[in-house]
Amino acid sequence: MSRTPVLKGAKAAAGELGAGTYAALLSFLVLGVAGLVGLVTHLPWLFPSLGPTVMLFFESPEQESARPVNALVGHGVGLVAGVACFYALGLTTTPPAPVGGLNPQYVIAGALSVAVTTMVLTAIKRPHPPAGATTLIVSLGILTAPAQLLSMAGAIVLVTLLGWAINIALGTRPAPKNG
Repeated sequence: MSRTPVLKGAKAAAGELGAGTYAALLSFLVLGVAGLVGLVTHLPWLFPSLGPTVMLFFESPEQESARPVNALVGHGVGLVAGVACFYALGLTTTPPAPVGGLNPQYVIAGALSVAVTTMVLTAIKRPHPPAGATTLIVSLGILTAPAQLLSMAGAIVLVTLLGWAINIALGTRPAPKNG
């Protein structure tokens, strides 16, 4: 039995408003779950780069950058690049950039972590632009403690699995890998 994906049905029934409502409700649901885990654990299971990730999952599931594997690999590379730049530039005793202000080391750490993340994801053909925000969150010192980094990784996995499962349940398949 063939069925129309819910996203296509929402768009057919109400145009862009229908598609936007579909994406908004599912984004709210998935980020709400991540936020609840954060409330229970008192750890940052909700952080800025998850927003554009769920938006990709539900607004543009046909894009290659919305594939679950791209989200997992992209954010993973971003976390590693952010940590590497943060430590390599000796920022462990410096207040986070939003608190203490930018300094030359933070500028280099931020720019370099995004450059490395971009280079790696381009080289392995796994685009996921929200990973650029993940790497900045870490390289600018916003979330750097081991428990925070682990909770970020857990939230990325949770949001990706929920997004993937919801899309499959509602008839949306991830985009095929190109190349």
